[in-house]
Order: sequence, then C-alpha cells, then structure tokens
Amino acid sequence: MRLGKGAALGIVALSLGLVAGCGDRGPSGAGDETSQVVNREVRSVVESRTSIWDVFNRQGEENTVKVNRYIWAASLDVLDFLPIQSIDPFTGVIVTGYGTPPGGGRAYRATVLIDDPALDARALSVAMQTRSGPVAESTVRAVEDAILNRARQLRIADNKL
Repeated sequence: MRLGKGAALGIVALSLGLVAGCGDRGPSGAGDETSQVVNREVRSVVESRTSIWDVFNRQGEENTVKVNRYIWAASLDVLDFLPIQSIDPFTGVIVTGYGTPPGGGRAYRATVLIDDPALDARALSVAMQTRSGPVAESTVRAVEDAILNRARQLRIADNKL
C-alpha cells in the first residue's frame, strides 16, 4: 500500500509530536538531581557575567610572555638566510627551515626562543641543527653572540633618534 504525500507528512508530524511529548516536564524522576546540578552551574555562570561580551573580555586569565623587541629584530636579521616556517611574537618563538649561510656549504635550521623582556643573554635560547644532526655548541654560541651584538646595535641606534 502506498501513502500519498499528505498522508506521509501527517505521519511524520504526528511522530515528531509524540517524540516531543516524551521529554521530562518536571521534577518527577531519577534525573532530578543531575538537572538541579546543571541548573545551578548555568545560573552561576549567568550571574557571574553581565553580558554576552564578557566572555570575550577575559583579562588576566592568560599569561603572556614579554619579548625583547631588539633581540626579536636581531634574531630575524642574523638568521635572515633561513626560511621562516613559523613565528609567534606573543610567545617569542621563531622556527626556521633549512638554509645555507652565505659562503657556506652546509644547510642549517634554527629554533629561537626569547622569553624575557630584558636585553640579556638569559633572554635568548637558540637551538640549531644540520641535516646530519645537532650543531656544535661553539657554533650555537657564536650565533647567540651575533644576535645579542646586533640587538645591542639596534638599541644604540634607537636611542640616538
């Protein structure tokens, strides 16, 4: 037996009405305790916020890392021969891909972390490697020294303005 379009729609509407009527309409079952806890949590969230825009104004809930701008700029200057893969000025991380320095034959890649607003050697951490493995500590130290020297030059030039 085949139903017409109107009859099929009527059956669907009746089914939806029956399903909608099966919901919990009041405190008369095993789910009362759970629904009361959920309602209390929802009320506490609603009462703590004055408007919907308060969700976006969460000041003081996230920690930010202050990055020294001179070390940041100097890192980009000194390592300009390396292609940048990712960069995040808010956390102070620069990740580069492999690149060959001018006049060199070996490809390097570097990760730089700047985690202090002070123009100080403790604010800078550099990790480097080649395609065959880690780089010698003296090479990493030379790159860190070059970045710090360039940062000091940028700061001196900035104070002359």
